[in-house]
Amino acid sequence: MSGQGSSSRRPPARSNTKLRAPKRAGTEMTNEGRWRALAKAISQIQNHNESIISMEEQYRYAHHLVLHREGPALYDGVKNLTQQHLNKLNKERLVPAFPTGGVSSLTDGLAQPTNASRASSNSKGKGVDRGGATSDGVAGDGFGPGGHGGGAVPLGGADAAAHTRAGDRLLTAMRDMWNDHYRCMKNIAMVLGYLDRTWVPQTEEPGILQLGLELFRDTVIRSKSYPIETYLFSTLLSQIRIEREGNAINRSVLKSSVDMLNALTHPRQGLAITARQTLYKHDFEPKLLSTTAEFYQAESEAMLDRADASSYLRHVERRFQEEEDRVTVYLNSATAPALRHILEQHLLSAHLRTIAAMPDSGLDTMLEEDKIDDLARMYRLFYRVAEGPAVLKSGVKAYIGRKGRAINEAIGASSGAGSGANAGNDIDEPAGDEAGARRGAAAAGGGGGAGSAGNAGALAFKWVEDVLALKVKMDRILKDGFGDDKGCEASINEAFETFFNMNPRAPEFISLFLDENLKKGLKGKSEDEVEEILTQTIVVFRFLHEKDVFERYYKQHLAKRLLQARSVSDDAERGMMAKLKVECGHGYVQKLQGMLNDMKVSEEITKSFQNSLDKSGRKLPYDMSVNVLTSTYWPISAQAPACQMPALLLNGRKAFEQFYANRHSGRVLTWHPHFGSADVRVTFKNKKHELNVFTYALVILLLFEDTPDEGEGSRLTYEHIRDTTEIPAADVQRTLQSLACGKYKILLKEPKGKDINPGDRFSFNTTFSAPLARIKIAQVVAKVETPVERKETAEKVEEERKSVTEACIVRIMKNRKTLGHNELVNEVVRQLSSRFVPSPASIKKRIEALIDREYLERSEAGRAMYNYVA
Repeated sequence: MSGQGSSSRRPPARSNTKLRAPKRAGTEMTNEGRWRALAKAISQIQNHNESIISMEEQYRYAHHLVLHREGPALYDGVKNLTQQHLNKLNKERLVPAFPTGGVSSLTDGLAQPTNASRASSNSKGKGVDRGGATSDGVAGDGFGPGGHGGGAVPLGGADAAAHTRAGDRLLTAMRDMWNDHYRCMKNIAMVLGYLDRTWVPQTEEPGILQLGLELFRDTVIRSKSYPIETYLFSTLLSQIRIEREGNAINRSVLKSSVDMLNALTHPRQGLAITARQTLYKHDFEPKLLSTTAEFYQAESEAMLDRADASSYLRHVERRFQEEEDRVTVYLNSATAPALRHILEQHLLSAHLRTIAAMPDSGLDTMLEEDKIDDLARMYRLFYRVAEGPAVLKSGVKAYIGRKGRAINEAIGASSGAGSGANAGNDIDEPAGDEAGARRGAAAAGGGGGAGSAGNAGALAFKWVEDVLALKVKMDRILKDGFGDDKGCEASINEAFETFFNMNPRAPEFISLFLDENLKKGLKGKSEDEVEEILTQTIVVFRFLHEKDVFERYYKQHLAKRLLQARSVSDDAERGMMAKLKVECGHGYVQKLQGMLNDMKVSEEITKSFQNSLDKSGRKLPYDMSVNVLTSTYWPISAQAPACQMPALLLNGRKAFEQFYANRHSGRVLTWHPHFGSADVRVTFKNKKHELNVFTYALVILLLFEDTPDEGEGSRLTYEHIRDTTEIPAADVQRTLQSLACGKYKILLKEPKGKDINPGDRFSFNTTFSAPLARIKIAQVVAKVETPVERKETAEKVEEERKSVTEACIVRIMKNRKTLGHNELVNEVVRQLSSRFVPSPASIKKRIEALIDREYLERSEAGRAMYNYVA
């Protein structure tokens, strides 16, 4: 606006507005007068009377003073006026808002540890009743809304409300005073804009608005006359504590105070204003973090005395969310990492093992009771801190180890209870492999105890099912609780591998389990269900170290399934072999696939044999099926046990030998009757029955064909049967047991009893009768291996491992030519781990043996280096 008011026209004014032409800034007005006018105008601005002054006129006064070198005086004058005004406001507005009880009324109970003794957070035994009176005298659980559990006595009900109101009054007064001051300084800065643009940049002084902020800091916040900073910080901390205890506060006034502290900077010589720390960061945040640490340290110790693990972790998770919420709503976002660290340190890091080991609620209980939500929460929280993953994984491994040992011990206890002599008609597998009768039975006990193969099959089934159930359980926990974390998965697998291989019979048990699921006649299981079981079994098969031992058992069981026509299907068998091939390689299943191929070829040979009989006009009185087996594939000894067959069976045998010799000249057939079976129709006095028996049983039954029904001639002695048939004594005993001592007594034994002894006499039971027309006579299985026999089996496995290890060493050295000892050992272990895990000592012995046989030689570069000898 010009001093000549008539040079321009104003827009029409309202009727109640008085028009005042500004006074001319004439030369007659002195600088002192201009300052007095400015001082009066500043006072009016501070008193909210801007409407009665002309801002433009005051601007010209300040402009004139700066032009006449009065900038320093003007700057100092404004500074003094502002200080005086702020001091006046302190006395009139802030001091009356101080709590009547003084600072102590705000800090009363604020992170002040009580005199109650607290158990150490790492103490192993917590003797406090979690539902009773707390150690700080407050009844209840002490965590959750309205609770505290910390080292300060929580404010409840009326006390909390009174503290909240007192704090709210002070913070509201501070907010209003700050907002007024900031608005006034912006207006004053507009009046002194020329001073800011011209004089201030030539000095080191702050601009007018920044000057106002610094004056507020020094005159109000850091007042030397009143303990404003103490009251302010104590109030802020008290309000935060009250909110942490579950009470409602006025968050908006806290945010205003925090924003004010963020706007004010701590003075530091030589630093630009933008580089200085704020009062929030320099003064308030350290106190906030300190009281927060004290609060949560005390709370965690008190809670652990009475809370269970699930409740504690839920509370901790809620605390993290609450602190994040505070940062979002009214604290500085830069405080968030420090607050998180405090919570992680005092609520988690210091108590990880205590939480995990809490009786009846810790990690073991969560795992045992499938508390997926609690486990997921523990995983999230433990993985926030450095030591958390290790503690969690260690606890999971320990749990699996304990469960695994219990599974192993249960099998041991059951096998001990089931030990004894020959056990009745439990299963129908004969003992006829190269280890004799002993390995046809699945041993059901250790330390020389004997048990039935039926018991062993049940034990194996239970053991594998328990292991699978535990694996399925842990897989579900891994997926839903631990988010498929790779570290947790590795720990789980390591724990399974450890306890799995602690059972020396694991290879046999897995094979028996697969055998049961691959047999015909399984009730209540579809092919899809069987496939699912086999897939799960392969998962635990991966944990097995002695896969070569498993192969021996699996080969024996597969042979019995195939030869007894008990396999559920050829597709199922080949599917299982495909799974084993993926795990262990083609060489592992080569012989197994050869066994299946032999059975397929045998079907074609049998058809050709029947056709040749039909063409030649020769007719056998029975249908005959022969399985021609490749000796290198099957677990069958080269020398078959003796058996003197009756002429009726010899005719068929000779006919097939002649047929086979015509097709394959030069091949020699070795007959193994103990693997065969027969369906024979028998006429009893009351009824005809079709009996399914093993070949040995058929040979013995045919001895009674020509005996009279009654009288002394109807009885045959044990010795007569043994000598006439030339069947091995052990097999004679088992066969007679199945015929005379089992569920279906085709023969009568004198004297009665379950054991077969020299001198026993047997006669045909002409009065036998059963409700079923077709009856399967199960073969009594052999006793378990004796310690000597088990030693022989182990020696055979060891001999096979020697050759496999040597072959592996030669392959590696042939490819690498020269290799160090440690490298060679590591490579051998890596390549053979799919079959078994050789020890370094055993590998060294095989290296020495190869050196002696001149497959390898020591390098001149050192004894720890080997060369391949071409």
